[in-house]
Amino acid sequence: MNPILLCALAAGALLGTGAHAADAAAAKALASKSACMACHAVDKKLVGPAFKDVAAKHKGQADALEKVAARIKSGGSGLYGPVPMPPQANLKDDELKLLAGWVLAGAPDQ
Repeated sequence: MNPILLCALAAGALLGTGAHAADAAAAKALASKSACMACHAVDKKLVGPAFKDVAAKHKGQADALEKVAARIKSGGSGLYGPVPMPPQANLKDDELKLLAGWVLAGAPDQ
């Protein structure tokens, strides 16, 4: 393989990892600031479902990001049980997508 191409691929992989870590940290901070963590945990049900359960429920759905972002914005109940999730209507679209993407990735630390 071309050494220049190999270096470019390695650099891209390293930069991509940093971007994902920054996104995960930003999403986790936003989830804490928005009180999501009061009712949700990464791997166990609290008041609401575990983030990993949300990710599993939407796995393979092409429109999962949009669905989860819309659900975060509007809140509601019935999808995971009778307890209502309060709406996060004050979040911007990019924040909703950041949170939804993080949840769908299983809420990683990095």
